[in-house]
Amino acid sequence: MAGSLLPVGKAVLRSRQPSKCYMFNADLQHPKSIPILPPYKKRVKQNNTLNKSVLLSPLVCQYRLKPVSALDSDVPYPIEQSSEGLKSSESFKQWDSLTAKFAGAANIPFLILQLPQIILNARNLLAGNQAALFAVPWLGMFTGLLGNLSLLSYFIKKRETEVVVVQTLGVVTIYVVISQLAMAGSMPLPHYAVTSVVIACGLVVNFMNYFHLLNPVIWRYWEDFITIAGLSALPQVMWSTFIPYVPNTILPGAVAFVLAILAVFMSRTGKLPEKGIKFVGSLSGWTATLLFMWMPVSQMWTNLLNPDNIKGLSALSMLLAMIGNGLMIPRALFTRDLMWFTGSTWACVFYGWGNLVCLYCCEVISREFFLASTTAFVAWLVFSFWRDTQVYGYNSPLKSLKELISGS
Repeated sequence: MAGSLLPVGKAVLRSRQPSKCYMFNADLQHPKSIPILPPYKKRVKQNNTLNKSVLLSPLVCQYRLKPVSALDSDVPYPIEQSSEGLKSSESFKQWDSLTAKFAGAANIPFLILQLPQIILNARNLLAGNQAALFAVPWLGMFTGLLGNLSLLSYFIKKRETEVVVVQTLGVVTIYVVISQLAMAGSMPLPHYAVTSVVIACGLVVNFMNYFHLLNPVIWRYWEDFITIAGLSALPQVMWSTFIPYVPNTILPGAVAFVLAILAVFMSRTGKLPEKGIKFVGSLSGWTATLLFMWMPVSQMWTNLLNPDNIKGLSALSMLLAMIGNGLMIPRALFTRDLMWFTGSTWACVFYGWGNLVCLYCCEVISREFFLASTTAFVAWLVFSFWRDTQVYGYNSPLKSLKELISGS
């Protein structure tokens, strides 16, 4: 077949998208016969598959896109990549599909993680034991809820459907717990009412945007809101962790609130350079990630101050948290999403495995349980990097790590 083809020189193909123009130089060969081409149909929306970002053509052009940089982590980023042959291309598509399934499977451990708390709260409410619910800090639950809602917007923007389901599940389950706390009187009703309005509006806005039913102006206002809310909450939560060793004040949150409004205003009015605008645009996702990253720090600080309370931690809950976040690591690495990878890996190491270390040191869990969970976690990380290296055709996992961090 190849011997009957004649080289006919080079041609230049250009994308029809003016904002992302890629040029391809390819050696063309004249086929025996040219089939009648179907009429070109304009693509309505982007899909996260291997071939749909390229114009329909009788020529199949394969190419490698530049990895996303850290500042561009919140920009929708197609993961279509090229490879040198049909076998590599099939391998890439299979790993794409498999990592998406891993991320979707994270719903199972995260759901199991929240259900015991919801059931326990319901039993206490039915028994009239409202005081038991005061042991659950509503401010910490509210922080997690805000983080989930911000990350929901982030992943909807990236069209990561499986992770959108994970974040939506997180929003719903935490909101159920907060509702139980409000019923018990632990959370003030005015705070609960405002939270309910924000959650309802957030879910509607996010899913309207996911199904392309939302005005872009409304989406920009929503992004500004979660950016300001996240930037205000993060330093206040970090400060509150160390009370009473630091003064009990809202000054960190107030200062961050003013700075957040100033940053958003300057970004929207074009008074920042391009990199500054990108930085402000990525703040909502990064602040949500940092809120989650701070949760294990707060827990380990509590363990350090009150070692006797470590026995109250559930080893199964820590293991489920490690499994849920670990399942999302391959997808984050595959899509070169530094923000997602950082948050998931941090939660695995410091919240899941880190608390297991504390439980093992206090002889709460057996040596076999600790070694088995540690070995499985390390093996999963090694497998994720090894498989990613094979799919991209690299010789070393350090190349994947470099692309993830620097975007080049």
